[in-house]
Amino acid sequence: MANRVRSIVITGNGTNCEMEMAHACRLAGSAKVDIVHISELLYGEKRLDDYHFLNLPGGFLDGDDLGSAKAGANRIIHADIKGGREKLYAQFVKFIADGKLILGVCNGFQLMVKLGLLPAFDRDYSTQTVTLTFNDSGRFEDRWVYLRINGDSPCVFTRGLEKIYLPVRNGEGKIVTKNPVILEKLHTNNHIVMQYSDENYERATMDYPDNPNGSVDAIAGICDETGRIFGLMPHPEAYLHYTNHPRWTREIMPEDGAGLSIFRNAVDFIQRNL
Repeated sequence: MANRVRSIVITGNGTNCEMEMAHACRLAGSAKVDIVHISELLYGEKRLDDYHFLNLPGGFLDGDDLGSAKAGANRIIHADIKGGREKLYAQFVKFIADGKLILGVCNGFQLMVKLGLLPAFDRDYSTQTVTLTFNDSGRFEDRWVYLRINGDSPCVFTRGLEKIYLPVRNGEGKIVTKNPVILEKLHTNNHIVMQYSDENYERATMDYPDNPNGSVDAIAGICDETGRIFGLMPHPEAYLHYTNHPRWTREIMPEDGAGLSIFRNAVDFIQRNL
């Protein structure tokens, strides 16, 4: 079957990683990749219905005023599509109901949790139960991290992966939960996809700088119960080629960067299932 995967990367209002994310989708094999300004969705010039794979990139959405991505989440929840007959948020809900894939990275992940798209217990995509707040270090963290991947997670983006090395770039990357019950539910239902670890990938860690922001239980990324909705703070789109690696002149490594595998898993899943 010919590749018919159509990917959309939403930009505007402070995002700045849309080019890298679109490039990752192309390298992964998506037949069509569009970078779409959110205003195009609000004016009805583009619709999420026309795509299979929704990408929410990192950046500084609305300058991170009101907290990272909070203003952006309110815009999506309350904004009408031009003409007033539909909320933009309704397109997100339908996109999920149609069995499609969403990936949010860094600021995009922050947007997802504040919309309630993650972790979406019992497929409730409207109630926020976790958030992201200021790093324990009190500063912007720009470094590479070691990540252990939960093999029991249903996440389609990480199938076949046990570990990965990716960069983080954030000032508000600390994941916290509403209460201990929520944290326990994340563990028991395998919503936790990846955790910050020591350099040997032997254990999840709360130690700085391996855990760069102090996230509870070293959580770096979570998914919904279907595994089709995934958000993480590290940037897979920033490691698509071996020359992106900080030690590429000193070590022999594969030409493809490890981050590309996350996008390939997504495109492969779509081709098999949609």
